Amino acid sequence: MSQGLLVAAYLIAAVLFIFSLAGLSKQETAQRGNIFGIIGMVVAVIATLASSQVSGGSWIITLAMAIGAVIGVKLALKVEMTEMPELVAILHSFVGMAAVLVGFSSAIDHPDLIGAAKSIHDVEVFLGIFIGAVTFTGSVVAFAKLRGLISSSPKSLPGKHWLNLGMLLVSIWLGSIYMGNGSMFALILITLIAFVFGYNLVNSIGGADMPVVVSMLNSYSGWAAAAAGFMLGNDLLIVTGALVGSSGAILSYIMCKAMNRSFISVILGGFGTEEGTIVIDGDQGEHSEASAIEVAQMLKDARSVIIAPGYGMAVAQAQYPVAEITKQLRAKGIDVRFAIHPVAGRLPGHMNVLLAEAKVPYDIVLEMDEINADFKDTDVVLVIGANDTVNPAAQEPGSPIAGMPVLEVWNAKNVIVFKRSMATGYAGVQNPLFFKDNTDMLFGDAKASVDAILKEL
Repeated sequence: MSQGLLVAAYLIAAVLFIFSLAGLSKQETAQRGNIFGIIGMVVAVIATLASSQVSGGSWIITLAMAIGAVIGVKLALKVEMTEMPELVAILHSFVGMAAVLVGFSSAIDHPDLIGAAKSIHDVEVFLGIFIGAVTFTGSVVAFAKLRGLISSSPKSLPGKHWLNLGMLLVSIWLGSIYMGNGSMFALILITLIAFVFGYNLVNSIGGADMPVVVSMLNSYSGWAAAAAGFMLGNDLLIVTGALVGSSGAILSYIMCKAMNRSFISVILGGFGTEEGTIVIDGDQGEHSEASAIEVAQMLKDARSVIIAPGYGMAVAQAQYPVAEITKQLRAKGIDVRFAIHPVAGRLPGHMNVLLAEAKVPYDIVLEMDEINADFKDTDVVLVIGANDTVNPAAQEPGSPIAGMPVLEVWNAKNVIVFKRSMATGYAGVQNPLFFKDNTDMLFGDAKASVDAILKEL
């Protein structure tokens, strides 16, 4: 393929990636956005394989891609939506390790460079390896926490911030040594330090902040890919990495704002949260319970209903009977809408995807800011598998989640909370909502409970 055709193909792919991001910004166009992204990646891969940059070993690359594609498809078909956050986390680790390997490859085998060209190349190698190594171990730790392989509570080495600062300064010093004499030993030390740095950075962040961490690691993986693009001289990889890095950073900021977390605090490994997550204990009062029959009657008598889904709905796969209840209630002239918290389900857009999968109309699925003021005029709110995102403790000074914007469901006339038990949520904070006079608990598996209500309707 000529250089002109390669540039044209890369330009088309880059435009398709931008269209993909634009499509993913709204759930109505998300599917189209995914299609644009897939087409863009196919164009990019084919163009790269046909370019002069790949010579003699294209069959090896093709074979490796085929093996990877088979593994990827198998995993994608197997992974449930509830496991999507940890899948995203482990995929970020692959990008990080790829950047590390590309960095070493570029350091070992590169054209003769002098002056500014050599300095620029060495900086690219240093940044690619350092960011890639941090992304790799950080993503592995995030995966392990989300998967339940290790404790989700924040775990810190003594003096973690001073340790992190020391590792960063030592890495920069070693980087200057590498740039001075090309020492591979210094580069290996940088890699090992970056591995520890990534581990310490993410392991000191509690499970409640993991959605932000995954998004942050997404940004890191993008910048690692961009660094790899500079090392390989691949313009499209630079553009793609920059798109992923910047969009991941923006998403992290939005999520931090939604959880009342400091963006700087999170990226520095929970700076200022040495004590970790605090669990609120003590007597909260008595809770009351309702049966499926009673809830069904409430819904029949209601004029307006809001459903606030959470991670528990995803685990129980209750979105399909919930969609059927919505259909039946709307057929009776009852106003039914959904209230989606920005971080419901531990991943942005998680609930939107589940509801779209169950054919819930887009126009009745509203974000927190759009619907929060409407709870006071609502007859019944169904909280299905949500906890921290509907916790009024967020409005209490001194609470571990103080200041976090939440769905103010307690302002409704009646609130029904679907839960398996009275256990705290992922943040480890007790929920006073459960003990309010207008709240009834409906215990059991969310899908079984919704099915029972559907039967009564």
